[in-house]
Amino acid sequence: MSLRVVPMTRDDAASGPREDLRELATRALSTYFVDLCQGAVIVDADARVVWMNGQYPDRLGIADPATVIGQPIETIIPNSLLREVVESGRPIMLDIMDFADESFVVSRLPLRDKNGVVIGAVGFMLYDDPRHLAPVVSRYQRLRTDLADTQRKLADARRTRYSFSCFIGAGKACMAVKQLARRAARTAAPVLVLGETGTGKELLAQAMHAAGPRAHQPFVAVNIAAVPETLLEAEFFGVAPGAYTGADKHGRDGKFKLADGGTLFLDEIGDMSLALQAKLLRTLQEGEVEPVGSNRLIPVDVRIIAATSRDLEQMVAEGRFRADLYYRLNVITLKTPPLRQRFEDMPLLADFLIDHICREQGEPVRSISTAGLARLTQHAWPGNVRELANVLERALLMSDGDCLEVEDLDAVMPPAVQQAVAGSLDIAEAIAQAKRDAIGNALRAAGGNKAQAARLLGISRAALYEKIAVLGVDAASP
Repeated sequence: MSLRVVPMTRDDAASGPREDLRELATRALSTYFVDLCQGAVIVDADARVVWMNGQYPDRLGIADPATVIGQPIETIIPNSLLREVVESGRPIMLDIMDFADESFVVSRLPLRDKNGVVIGAVGFMLYDDPRHLAPVVSRYQRLRTDLADTQRKLADARRTRYSFSCFIGAGKACMAVKQLARRAARTAAPVLVLGETGTGKELLAQAMHAAGPRAHQPFVAVNIAAVPETLLEAEFFGVAPGAYTGADKHGRDGKFKLADGGTLFLDEIGDMSLALQAKLLRTLQEGEVEPVGSNRLIPVDVRIIAATSRDLEQMVAEGRFRADLYYRLNVITLKTPPLRQRFEDMPLLADFLIDHICREQGEPVRSISTAGLARLTQHAWPGNVRELANVLERALLMSDGDCLEVEDLDAVMPPAVQQAVAGSLDIAEAIAQAKRDAIGNALRAAGGNKAQAARLLGISRAALYEKIAVLGVDAASP
């Protein structure tokens, strides 16, 4: 049995009612493929060869093409997958087939009758040398590399940068909030972080995520105060495809969806409108979101950490914040202490920030004098640690010395509002005692483990040993 592919004629095109246009197009396309490719073969429903074009026998080394008609395809081409195409009805669009010591680029398609029943398959030898695909493969590999790189960057952006060791300080107030935060990290309960601006609320949120069971899942942060009110709903819940004029035709995931399985940090929650508070409450209660312009609910599993510098209790009393949402968020409460209440941590904070600033600017690491540290305690620090970092960076840029002095700080700080400690010896002793207290607290918190104490203090173990020796700290009994 033989099958010939007949080119479409003008009479075929005029037969209209007698032949479906799709069949005409199929015949024309088959003819084009046969002429274009290096070889073509057709098998019937039993995967037996019924036709080959002139090129195929030559490429396969078949002397008499008539001898292959009616034989199973595997007898002629051992590595052929045309039987698989016939049995599954699924095409294999692009493949490399080995034959003897050669390799061919092939494509395999099922053939169906008018009722959609598979009656055979056709195989095309597109190229007789796989190297013809080199440009395509190269572009595909480049696209895969670009995709992997983009996915890696996105994953890195969703990871936390801070741990508890980054919350510098060993005073009582600092150690107390870190201890409570560590306990909160082990749970999935909502956490409300309260504190003035610049006290490290997001740092604590990231540290809790990094220390908890969701550490390998996304950490997504939203600063509510920085997003226009009209865009907040879309930012939280996402947008359905074509939800409004100008909307992405593919839709867009909201922050809840992006944080699914991980942690969603809601910064400045006190700036959220009452209307959006109601929708947020429903999402937290039901565990599902409804994108803007959609009527489909999407389940999400998100751990919520909220933060604000506002007095939420007062806002609830004034009707500016929903009481039910407040109680939903306020399961575990952390209060970050302001800098003016933890001056015992000033030496550690100043050393850490100066070291960080110098390394970022590519300059040799500098230090700060004892009198300079005392000058830092004569300011109320309304901007807290963020303001301290700004002051130190400006002072470092404005000075040329290896050590920041009082005059360097006076040049970038407002006049002192606190009474200075009289006598440089008293100042030195006050600073030394603050350092001793900080090291002692860290050693007690670490159970005497100096390596862990050094991590709590944000310094190296060698630096800790040096400070213990210089300050005369009793490190034997934690």
